[in-house]
Amino acid sequence: MSKDVMGIINLSENEEKIKDLTLNRPIAALPFAGRYRVIDFTLSNMVNSDIQKVAIFTKHKFRSLQDHLGPGKYWNLDRKRDGLYMLHPMVDYSTMVRKYGDLENFKNNLGFIAHAKQEYVLISRSYMIMNIDYSPAIEYHKESGADLTIICKHISNGQNMSQYIGLDLLDVDENLNVNSIGLNFGSKEEYCLSMESYIMKRDLLVEIITEAYQSGNISFLKEAVFSYMDKLKVNAFPYSGPSMCMNTISNYYKSTLDLLDRRNFSQLFDGPGRIYTKIKDEPSAFYSPTSSVTNSIVANGCIIEGTVENSVIFRGVHIKKGAIVRNSIIMQDAKIGETAHLNYVIADKNVTIGNKKILMGDGGIPFVIKKSQVI
Repeated sequence: MSKDVMGIINLSENEEKIKDLTLNRPIAALPFAGRYRVIDFTLSNMVNSDIQKVAIFTKHKFRSLQDHLGPGKYWNLDRKRDGLYMLHPMVDYSTMVRKYGDLENFKNNLGFIAHAKQEYVLISRSYMIMNIDYSPAIEYHKESGADLTIICKHISNGQNMSQYIGLDLLDVDENLNVNSIGLNFGSKEEYCLSMESYIMKRDLLVEIITEAYQSGNISFLKEAVFSYMDKLKVNAFPYSGPSMCMNTISNYYKSTLDLLDRRNFSQLFDGPGRIYTKIKDEPSAFYSPTSSVTNSIVANGCIIEGTVENSVIFRGVHIKKGAIVRNSIIMQDAKIGETAHLNYVIADKNVTIGNKKILMGDGGIPFVIKKSQVI
């Protein structure tokens, strides 16, 4: 059972290579797959694993995330006991010149963790998208006697997996003992990739945070955990399902358009658990006689009068007559003018593209139009 596990989603994620899409939101709040947000996957995985208390440790720019999640109703977390918690950073203005890592936020909310009734914690990121039932990993952790269990994925064609560059690699023996952790520089063909999900006892997490903060030379929780590994028995738990990492513009673009392949879509959404999201009651998409749509995902509430090919169109988008949208991601409530031509484009929410405009990127580097821009 996972009821004795508290879920923690840590939103301290490096946004440097995706900052054009995270100016007004964290990665967790990025729209994905036509109607979801990135955090929906990690949160749904926890709920589907019978985890009934989830704490989200935010950074800043959390308004859109708060609006999306609300009290957790759509994940069945709006409950009298346990449920969904959002823990925001506390800013000490007398020392604000100091650059804090996420360890500061964990330290300031240490009482929340220490007084939780659950014996174990599952710590995960939002930007690593999976469809996983955590229950077997939790049972494995309890039975193995490990202090720390890291969920990992075996990669056999690593040199062709540029989306995983910069992520953590595990040195794992035949008994799934983790000997060391390093970074992926893209040179290895075969490796064990950390999915950045960690299982440990709650008391151990409190101990790690306390000692790391007192040392004064560690700023991030992951660093604190890794620095403690010599004292711990660390095991790996293998995951073999689909995975996508939303840490760069190119990864976000490729992962989104990969869903146009029915096999990829089915692997992600027909996995062990349903993916929940905020429900919006909107009419079905309207297709005029002048419209043409092929190999695309079109969400409810759209008005399509032009041509759409190999694209993902979010809710409320209006593509006017004569417009052509190819190989693109068009987010909520965008308006594409008559005879405009978009190819390899990511248009953020509420973007307006004028008539006859031509905007093009390429498959590796899409052209990004920032939120609410008018072109």
